[in-house]
Amino acid sequence: MNNRLLAADEPAAVFELRRGGASPFVIVVDHASARIPKRLGTLGLAPSDLERHIAWDIGALAVAQNVATALDAPLVAQNYSRLVIDCNRRPEAATSIPVVSEATEIPGNAGLTAEEIEVRRREIFEPYHDHLRVLLDERAGRGHSTVLVAQHSMTDVFRGARREMHAAILYNRERRFARRVLQALRREPGLIVAENRPYALSDATDYTVPYHAEARGLPCVEIEIRQDLIRSEAGRAEWSGRIGSALEEAWRGFSAGD
Repeated sequence: MNNRLLAADEPAAVFELRRGGASPFVIVVDHASARIPKRLGTLGLAPSDLERHIAWDIGALAVAQNVATALDAPLVAQNYSRLVIDCNRRPEAATSIPVVSEATEIPGNAGLTAEEIEVRRREIFEPYHDHLRVLLDERAGRGHSTVLVAQHSMTDVFRGARREMHAAILYNRERRFARRVLQALRREPGLIVAENRPYALSDATDYTVPYHAEARGLPCVEIEIRQDLIRSEAGRAEWSGRIGSALEEAWRGFSAGD
């Protein structure tokens, strides 16, 4: 029996750019793609559902790529949909492979066997986090300063409620760098940047930042941008410049100990 999930002609679980980048920033995108492995079809969903936030963080990868290019920062992104397995959730969490996302049932995730769950972890979740772990080990071995930046995007309307914030800065235990990014973004008149809203970063709801950054004592930040603001190329360019400038400003103060 063939228990492989990904076919030989399908992309690897991890997408990487600029591994040797000189920047202190390492940018990660946990929900970069809406791609579903061919073996899983559409998980029983309509094509329109795979274009929604439930499947991926719309615009997040493009913004991250722009910022990584501008700052010469390594970028590591996940190549498959969060509906296959969410790489920002602990594998044992109920939301790791969601049966329902928002109010949408995911038929292809219902009643999975232990083997079916394991193959998703083995071929998608573990390669992504192993790749990031090795990259961070390499940088530590070279004595290279590292700040982990997790780039996400959020839907502008959730369960019928309009979100008024333009972006949000999230943090858990390690808040020093994140607070500096927040302060930098809030200097722009008219820009509404929330703090730990509409999500709060925690061990229960997140995996990448707690596991890779906080466990190593690395400065870190999770950034959410409202998706309607980065659907267009112009919007993505605007926000890429804004995020890049805020990260650089925050790093100058942080590294100087101000």
